[in-house]
Amino acid sequence: MPYVTVKMLEGRTEDQKRALVEKVTDAVSETTGAPKEKIAVFIEEMSKNQYAINGKLLSDEQN
Repeated sequence: MPYVTVKMLEGRTEDQKRALVEKVTDAVSETTGAPKEKIAVFIEEMSKNQYAINGKLLSDEQN
C-alpha cells in the first residue's frame, strides 16, 4: 500500500486539493501498478510562519 505525503503552504481550495490527490493517485498507480484503492495521500498544510527559505520565514517576506 503506497503512502504519499504532500507538504504545501496553506491556501489551496478544496477543489484544488481534490484535483491534486486524484492526479497523485493516478500517477502512483500508473508508475507502481498499485491499485488506486490501496493508495493513501496525505496533505500537510503549513502556514507561512512555519516555512523558511534561505534562512527567512515566508511570513517575513513582502508579497
